[in-house]
Amino acid sequence: MRRREELNFSRARVLDGGMASELEFLGADISGKLWSAHVLADAPEKVIAVHRAYLEAGADILLTASYQVSRMGYAEYGLAAKRADTALLRSVQLATEARDEFLARHPGREALIAASLGPYGAALHNGSEYTGDYDCDFEELVGFHRSRIEVLAASNADVLAFETLPSLDEARAIGKALEAWPNIAAWFCFNSPDHRAPELQVAHGESLRECAMLAAGFPQTIAVGLNCTQPQWLPLLIPELQAASQKPIILYPNSGEGWDAHARVWTGRSDPMDYGRQAQNWFASGAQIVGGCCRTRPEHIRGVAAAALRS
Repeated sequence: MRRREELNFSRARVLDGGMASELEFLGADISGKLWSAHVLADAPEKVIAVHRAYLEAGADILLTASYQVSRMGYAEYGLAAKRADTALLRSVQLATEARDEFLARHPGREALIAASLGPYGAALHNGSEYTGDYDCDFEELVGFHRSRIEVLAASNADVLAFETLPSLDEARAIGKALEAWPNIAAWFCFNSPDHRAPELQVAHGESLRECAMLAAGFPQTIAVGLNCTQPQWLPLLIPELQAASQKPIILYPNSGEGWDAHARVWTGRSDPMDYGRQAQNWFASGAQIVGGCCRTRPEHIRGVAAAALRS
């Protein structure tokens, strides 16, 4: 990874959209416990196709297909730790291939690669990433994150993207895990579920402002924000991020559709044009980087890119 001070985010304003959901739209099977990580080995061309589609839509930051990759998660699936490490590096390699091919055809464009790292709960496959209710101690949490940081620190990723963080403790554990690498860049994005958002809390119940203040204080942090949150809550939550620090704000909410956990189906509809209009408001309210999470597609990001040009 490049040193943090070598990273220029001044022109990077548009993050890509959902990886797993777009892979599913392309026909990939993401039903297993490793979710989109399966596709890294089984259909890498689909991962590249997703990256390419988001670049064509106007994204200048690509998230890797590594959210679900960890040694612990792979071990529970009967796979060796080395397989997880290889998958992490493979995810960066595929994003790099897509980025370099695109930039060769589009002189003047730039694109950064963010290594996607889900929370501890993502490896448990039980939904606890949306609650933060973990049965582990603090040192286990630190070790979980440190093992992935160690692998990716030697990769070509530009920034580590810690995503869907549900609690203050997990952010604190990541900060501890990062101590050995003071010069790399990282961003911290928290999850504020629908029923919590009006109280301005993250999933586990701590205040969003407190979490953002903690994350912003780490020397590696280049941005703090929210992901995997419903778009309707962002106007309430952006002021909390602004009050917490002077760090750039990054937002990548879900499409606006709802997830029925009992029936295991998405409900409602999403309008990419409306998403783009909302993105313009998020930029106007102080967000520096905007993209999309679950169920957002290239058309959503096209709207975000248009909003970025107008803001």
